[in-house]
Amino acid sequence: MTSDAPARPRAVVLHSGGIDSTTVLAVAIRDGFEACAISFDYNQRHRAELDAAARTAAALGVARRLIFPIDLRTIGGSALTDEIEVPKARPADAISADIPVTYVPARNLIFLSIALAWAETLGARDLYAGVNAIDYSGYPDCRPEFIEAFNETANLATRIGVEGADIHVHTPLAELGKADIIRRAIDLGVDLSLTHSCYDPSPEGLACGLCDSCVLRRRGFEAAGVADPTRYAVG
Repeated sequence: MTSDAPARPRAVVLHSGGIDSTTVLAVAIRDGFEACAISFDYNQRHRAELDAAARTAAALGVARRLIFPIDLRTIGGSALTDEIEVPKARPADAISADIPVTYVPARNLIFLSIALAWAETLGARDLYAGVNAIDYSGYPDCRPEFIEAFNETANLATRIGVEGADIHVHTPLAELGKADIIRRAIDLGVDLSLTHSCYDPSPEGLACGLCDSCVLRRRGFEAAGVADPTRYAVG
């Protein structure tokens, strides 16, 4: 006997395996979508995030994943893709004061464009991204202005958009601080111990505890009043 219930609509979710992207993955599932997770193997320094993406996607029951290879190390220009030292132990007020060397040139523009192409092949018109404009490291491609401009471009540059489907990039965490994101993740049943945030992990996968991302993660758990399950190389 076949069911008359319609299949869930699909959404493509940018998923790095960190707190924000994993929370967004859970949000997309909660919103009723078949979440299709896309992660990028871009020859990044913090490749441990790819393992975290696999762990967290499996824990949330995501059946359709794409790991897209794109070597941004050939471009360089970032501490995450070049022989540039990752900043450590920066004061909290310095983290979002400027664009740091961990900014990867045009990364979110590239990732969203590839995710959009995959969405077209899947018949999906919804994309989810964990960009955040509150507790972030000064990246220009995390700002609402960028997402708004990309959303308009997506509808102009794709067959599905031209034929009348309304493509929409969801950024449900855009106005939340890290502590609120952590609380949201817990409410959605996300196991945050499976996530990874560090820009410069040890060979064993331990978080350095000192990079901007680790600092923001620590502060978020502390502000949320939640025990931090992260294994840090530096306590």
